[in-house]
Amino acid sequence: MGKSKKSKVSLNKERLPLEEQLNDSILAKNRNKIRVRKDEDEDFVDSRLSERILSEARKQQLQIEDEISESVTENITSLSGTGDKDNVSDDEDEVLQEKCDYYENIEINEEDEKALEMFMNKNPAPRFSLADFIKEKITEKQTEIQTQFSTNESLQIQDIDPRVKAMYEGVKEVLSRYRSGKVPKAFKIIPKLKNWEQILYITDPSSWTAASMYMATRIFASNLKEKMAQRFYNLVLLPRVRDDIAEYKRLNFHLYQALRKALFKPGAFMKGILLPLCESGTCSLREAIIIGSVLSKNSIPMLHSAAAILKIAEMEYTGANSIFLRILYDKKYALPYRVVDASVFHFLRFEKDPREMPVLWHQALLTFVQRYKGDISSDQREALLKLLRHQSHPTVTQEIRRELQNATCRDVEMSEPPMMED
Repeated sequence: MGKSKKSKVSLNKERLPLEEQLNDSILAKNRNKIRVRKDEDEDFVDSRLSERILSEARKQQLQIEDEISESVTENITSLSGTGDKDNVSDDEDEVLQEKCDYYENIEINEEDEKALEMFMNKNPAPRFSLADFIKEKITEKQTEIQTQFSTNESLQIQDIDPRVKAMYEGVKEVLSRYRSGKVPKAFKIIPKLKNWEQILYITDPSSWTAASMYMATRIFASNLKEKMAQRFYNLVLLPRVRDDIAEYKRLNFHLYQALRKALFKPGAFMKGILLPLCESGTCSLREAIIIGSVLSKNSIPMLHSAAAILKIAEMEYTGANSIFLRILYDKKYALPYRVVDASVFHFLRFEKDPREMPVLWHQALLTFVQRYKGDISSDQREALLKLLRHQSHPTVTQEIRRELQNATCRDVEMSEPPMMED
């Protein structure tokens, strides 16, 4: 009967999961060791055991403290009812993979930089920040309340609950020290709030780390509508990028990746970053090259690029405009004739300009005729050849002239009679 009981016990053990079997065997061995040592030397066993117990107690205490601190942070930086699912992946492997797409060190030619400064706006308009936008909205609300024509659709400024304000001030502290990992859940829901600009202002974007700006751009580019994303790019991302370039003479890796993520909404990128930068009249050569590298390394839909070319070609000229035009021309889109015509007129405007155009302007013209010489008319080709008599460069102009002289214009192709079949 005794043997049968042992076999029954062993069968029950075999049914246990492997992990429990291993734990049971380890505990059994430890109990045997302790009994032997107690018999041999009572004092020696007590000191070793007490040391191990204290060590394990310290480890457990540290784990408990870590869990408490994490739960406190989670409570401060999350709202009730928010799920654990992230709309954006926080994998650091993706960031490491993107490092291969980081721009190379830029060497600025001093002569080109001086030439570009000649075409900059001498009296630039002050920057419009997020704080200015909030003040404008508050003023708008006060005015509409006074005139009793308040509408909920146009106004999104509202009184904030003190508890919500305190919570987002806690988010501000987290983002000012953030380096990697997950961001607070309360921050991820900002794009879903009606007064998201006001809540965002509480988090003080100027105090964010570069890594925080990158994560914010990922979240906002994925969850905001195009107009709202455009506002975020223009009021938050663009000023931070320009300040970083001005201070360090290069752009932080995380901010560069933020610009790349911003292209997730190309229309918002063009309207919120590229066009305002050109319109400011203060875009430096370094800024144009760095932001231009984002455009050149990433795919952009043709319609968005065509609209950007059209706008840049029609606006007041600055040297940086030539850099962006050359990069967009070099993407070899099949541009509508309206955009091609606007580009031709852009260059023809400088026929009687007394200023000596920078080499960047000549390079943009060369790229244009190389890519689109078959899309211009005969009259436009003659006008461009005439332009080269007034605006010339020792090396580039000769290449432009050769491209134009060998061009088969669009009106010539249309006027050729169709081939007759035998």
